[in-house]
Amino acid sequence: MTVRKIGILMNGVTGRMGKNQHLVRSIIAIIAQGGIRVSDELTLMPVPILAGRSEAKLAALSKEVSTAATGPLPWTTDLAKALADPGVQVFFDASGTLQRAAFVEQAAKAGKAVYCEKPTAVTTAEALRLAEVCERAGVKNGVVQDKLWLPGLRKFQMLKDQGFFGRILSVRGEFGYWVFEGTGHDLPAQRPSWNYRAEDGGGMVIDMHCHWRYVIDNLFGNIVAVSTLAATHVDERVDESGKRYRCTADDSAYATFQLDNGIVCSFNSSWCVRVRRDDLLTMQVDGTKGSAVVGLRKCWIQHAGATPKPVWNPDIDNPIDFHAGWQEVPSNIAYDNAFKIQWEQFLRHVALDEPFRWTLREGAKGVQLAELSLQSSRERRWIDVPFL
Repeated sequence: MTVRKIGILMNGVTGRMGKNQHLVRSIIAIIAQGGIRVSDELTLMPVPILAGRSEAKLAALSKEVSTAATGPLPWTTDLAKALADPGVQVFFDASGTLQRAAFVEQAAKAGKAVYCEKPTAVTTAEALRLAEVCERAGVKNGVVQDKLWLPGLRKFQMLKDQGFFGRILSVRGEFGYWVFEGTGHDLPAQRPSWNYRAEDGGGMVIDMHCHWRYVIDNLFGNIVAVSTLAATHVDERVDESGKRYRCTADDSAYATFQLDNGIVCSFNSSWCVRVRRDDLLTMQVDGTKGSAVVGLRKCWIQHAGATPKPVWNPDIDNPIDFHAGWQEVPSNIAYDNAFKIQWEQFLRHVALDEPFRWTLREGAKGVQLAELSLQSSRERRWIDVPFL
């Protein structure tokens, strides 16, 4: 058995998402399972190196995530030196969106494969430029599009492949939850303050419309037009130091997307909504032959033959139990972590040249949709989404 080591310089993973989803539940989990088994003759083994600006945070994280298989992880604040190491093959970035460009440029110049969080930028021009930087350097590149591998969405894709829906007519997505303002007793905000400052790259549209782009493109069809109303419902919050600040970014977005195949998708996204639905994200997909309610991990279906016949009468309690007519799709396989699945595919792409289509250019499509959505909101009109 040959074990091929792949050095991964992981930048900005001291934050919640970088630490939990990418470092612990993806890379360290891959190491714990014995690497990525390609064949009886070959295993790919990631070798992570932590990078960032704070020595104290990196040292603490190294010890915190130490396992018997890894020991304390090596770390550095000297990015240039680390990128010069021939043992490093992949550069991963989970830093702030506005800092991403400089890191990607350094990594591409050093000849490293680039993998990064979304959004890759806050403007389409900059997102495309970063894709071109990697393409001109001839380095493999990818962007995180994790929701495609969530169990609920995979169950939907299975149903679609089986023809369950007939012709899909519409999709209604509801996403969000209440993010505490940080003003209440023992109720600190559960998201970082930069998320609510446009000058720091924050905002609901730039965050979530990048997700909706790849979800819709891959599951339902290509977006050709968008109409969005972005709003800042909560205008003041409290930051990590306990100081009040003005919110300059949108915290909610109400959008309709028209697809090239006639499907209409309506997505409400809000950090100012209290949840009374099955999950933090649900999508109701209605087709001529059947419907589904798709959550992050679960999926419920109702076939045309099992659809009840309601009669409008607001003067009495409705006799139909509408929830009872839906059936949960079973989990017939074990579903792995969505981030980990995409990491394994990217590492196979780097080491074995296997196909990987979720590139920085694909990521730029999400930034494009977010930028056009904000334009739609400002101008209060439909905006065409040109092919990118």
